[in-house]
Amino acid sequence: MEQRSTRACSGATIGVILPALDEEASVGEVVRQVPRSLVDEVIVVDNGSSDRTAEVARQAGARVVHQPQRGYGAACRAGVEASASDVLVFLDADGSFDATEIPALVAPLCSGQADLVLGSRSLGQVAPGAMPPHQRLGNDLVAMLLRAFFGLQVSDLGPFRAIRRSDLLVLSMSELTYGWPTEMMVKAARLGYRVVEVPVSYRQRLGGQSKVSGNLAASLKAGWHMLKVVWRHANYAQE
Repeated sequence: MEQRSTRACSGATIGVILPALDEEASVGEVVRQVPRSLVDEVIVVDNGSSDRTAEVARQAGARVVHQPQRGYGAACRAGVEASASDVLVFLDADGSFDATEIPALVAPLCSGQADLVLGSRSLGQVAPGAMPPHQRLGNDLVAMLLRAFFGLQVSDLGPFRAIRRSDLLVLSMSELTYGWPTEMMVKAARLGYRVVEVPVSYRQRLGGQSKVSGNLAASLKAGWHMLKVVWRHANYAQE
């Protein structure tokens, strides 16, 4: 494994990547909440929206990248390719996470205490009704498997996270689905990255329709992609 810097934010640039699909009702507010005194660029990846997501995001001050290939991982990858920032923060565009908590999220990177920082809803405050029972169950199951197979002491698989761009590129991410966050975690564990969780708050989305948590079938599909990633890499580890 290549040597990594012990300080990520001293003189480093920070970019925020927001994958977005039909998030016209929320994306503008999320972009405006990003602390621009700390963050150098905000990239919204329009993943084939049929509404005004791109226009609203641009008006709020974001740079818009278009990724017509559907898939959460495909959108994240497009954002990474478009960004030249040293530290990358991934954040949902629906407003369920609080963008003003970005400074706390990147703090372990800036202090040299972590290589991958995960925002944990389990350790933070979850608003009533924000995480349906099936979402909590699936999240807890995959987190348990990550602890068992990879020794990752994590409580959540939330998408609100921060990592150095150079470290992310070493992971050679390939997952194009909702398995992208899980792939990042298992590959980081296998390479010995220091994975740290920080508490984050979680609330009802600001508007629009949920693509995953509000839909049982979509939640099951997302969970299946996560489990496939865990199983595939667990098998690699045993070879």
